[in-house]
Amino acid sequence: MCRVLSRLLVMLAALLLAGCNLRQGNITNTPPPTPDAPRVRFLFPPNASTIVEGAELRVDLVAEDSGEGVARVELLVDDILLDEGQPEVAPAVPTFTVTMGWLAQGVGNHSLSAIAYRQDGTASPPTTIFIQVLPGPQSTEAAGP
Repeated sequence: MCRVLSRLLVMLAALLLAGCNLRQGNITNTPPPTPDAPRVRFLFPPNASTIVEGAELRVDLVAEDSGEGVARVELLVDDILLDEGQPEVAPAVPTFTVTMGWLAQGVGNHSLSAIAYRQDGTASPPTTIFIQVLPGPQSTEAAGP
């Protein structure tokens, strides 16, 4: 009986010690912080805007990066690179505002995505809006009776 009780106490102590994660000193399990990625957002047009086919759409973007700064912004239409802009005052800046244009083509819904980059190639997550292109007056006349 004493032997069984002794084994039971040893097993109980082992379980308690295995579950204990108390540490001495200032040691923590906190991982090192990951650098924040750049961010980009559309100032204009708002999401779900409409435009007539053949019209020029002005696209205003602002990209920000409090770390190394923004070196480049890309604008994609339906996942195809349309244009890119770079700061003129320095290779990278904390806040970069750029205006680009898109000649609306193809009746229907289109995605516009923007991605900001640091000089080292670190990219922001893409920011996407959707634009609906409506038939223009030429499309209506061409379709005639």
